[in-house]
Amino acid sequence: MARPIPEGLRAVTPALTIEGASEAIAFYKAAFGAVEEMRAPDPSGEKIWHAVIRIGDSAIFINDTFPEMGASPNRSKLWIYTSDVDALFNRAVGAGATIKMPPADMFWGDRIAMVGDRFGQEWALAQHTQDLSPEELQRAQEAEVAKHAAAPAKR
Repeated sequence: MARPIPEGLRAVTPALTIEGASEAIAFYKAAFGAVEEMRAPDPSGEKIWHAVIRIGDSAIFINDTFPEMGASPNRSKLWIYTSDVDALFNRAVGAGATIKMPPADMFWGDRIAMVGDRFGQEWALAQHTQDLSPEELQRAQEAEVAKHAAAPAKR
């Protein structure tokens, strides 16, 4: 009997439908160190029916748009946890990602940056920097809320 979840995959696997999947895969290799595991081109050889890339220990499915088959572009936000968020942010920006938010320390114990790609995807780059007890997290959250409440409104 076949395994219900294929080897190397998780119960939830992101799937991106992108106009220009081949170019997106090349970008993800340059920006995030993605490894292409497989590619199934359509009969024309110009588009991708199905591809699998891996970033760290996570697989992502990617295919081109095929409107005639109901495969329209989708937009997603994906998180990548890494051991050096600043280096990954610089790599992604160097590869052509647009800056949404430069790296910053968050009250919950992560350092986060946000970038976008020309294929409509948004990427949160994260590094866990400290473990907080529930009480410490609550105090940090309250301090963050108070800080924002005291700040003048931006126009």
